[in-house]
Amino acid sequence: MTKEHGEQAIEHATHFDVLPDEQARVARGVLEEEGKAREHLVVLLSGAHAYGFASPDSDLDLKAVHVAPTPLLVGLEMAPAARDRMEVIEGVEIDYTSNEVGPVLAGILGGNGNYVERILGAPALVESPLLEGLRPLVRAALSRRVYRHYAGFAQNQRKAAEEEGGTTAKRVLYVLRTALTGTHLLRAGEVVTDVGRLFPEYGFEEASALVAVKRAGERTKLSAKDVKRLRECLDRAMRLLEASRDTSVLPEKPSDEAFRALSGWLVALRKERF
Repeated sequence: MTKEHGEQAIEHATHFDVLPDEQARVARGVLEEEGKAREHLVVLLSGAHAYGFASPDSDLDLKAVHVAPTPLLVGLEMAPAARDRMEVIEGVEIDYTSNEVGPVLAGILGGNGNYVERILGAPALVESPLLEGLRPLVRAALSRRVYRHYAGFAQNQRKAAEEEGGTTAKRVLYVLRTALTGTHLLRAGEVVTDVGRLFPEYGFEEASALVAVKRAGERTKLSAKDVKRLRECLDRAMRLLEASRDTSVLPEKPSDEAFRALSGWLVALRKERF
């Protein structure tokens, strides 16, 4: 099943049924094109679709991890570490990014939440059988280092929300999603991005009304009264994230054993792809 890249594509499971038919058709076409250029390990459906508040005009945010052929990593002809594509196809806005698995695993060891979500998050549109062996290794390598990523990302999103003229429901939901995903990851060692689960689990039911507002449109503005009311909600989410860092089930940093296991998995993969 794991043939050399370029000779026979690796068999993948696909899960486009989570999207409306038209968006699924466009996404499938894009990923078929990109899959000819690189071997996808996983393609995660991210953004509003994964967070539980997609609106009709939400873009398709596709976050991928790919495997580069080993000769392109050690020879003079170097493979690019990332591929970005932003395009509107038949009215569907596509935002596709793929990063090579080596930097992704190094980022996970350092606490990069974006990369953690790509490997352990849901829903995945495309999944390689290789994930079955990789995901347990990634879970074992999780650490409290993810706190810095989620706290910094949430703070930056909140700053952007407060600086723009007229805060949108989308902005507030992104801050809450980020803070609560980080909280849950620190408390349970599990990636959950859907606010439909996070809000009731952590006592943020009052923010659920924002989901309906956001589903009405990407740029729906909130009133000054709503912004003032939600400010305490954002403060509470940030405090919860900070408190979760000190009580986390995760270790302070990945163990030497976890590092060696991930490294060994990657070395074996590089040998197969030489």
